[in-house]
Amino acid sequence: MNEELESQFTEFEKPLIIRRKLLPWWIKTFCWIFMLMGGCSVGALIFNLFTPNIRLSIYGFTTYTAFSGIGLFIIAIIIFKGYAAYTLWFEKQNAILIGKFDAIAGIAICLFSMIILPFIFRSIRFEFRFELILLIIFYLRLNKIEYEWNNLKTI
Repeated sequence: MNEELESQFTEFEKPLIIRRKLLPWWIKTFCWIFMLMGGCSVGALIFNLFTPNIRLSIYGFTTYTAFSGIGLFIIAIIIFKGYAAYTLWFEKQNAILIGKFDAIAGIAICLFSMIILPFIFRSIRFEFRFELILLIIFYLRLNKIEYEWNNLKTI
């Protein structure tokens, strides 16, 4: 009988595991970077109302105005990356799914800017995008922790 009571109380003594502990340090760092960049991209829209030029660049796409097709595309990417980082940092249930979608979209956009754009525009030459390697590693890491993330209870 005493062993039965003891085993029931040991459940309460176990340390609570939070999902954020599943993330390696480099993903935690990038979460903060992209949350800040998401906020700054909204600021870039406002800032571009008062100044003619603002340089925006991601995944091989660059523009000097936020109010252009490419500018709005870049800002949308950065805001989505900020949202994905937010969901990971604040341990949302769907964070892994959103993060994997972010990684796949980033890989597709990188490949498009590396392979397709040089054929469409002769003035653009092939450049290997280092982000591609980081995005693949990010996707693989999210894939590795997905099962445990989805089966942990939130605090």
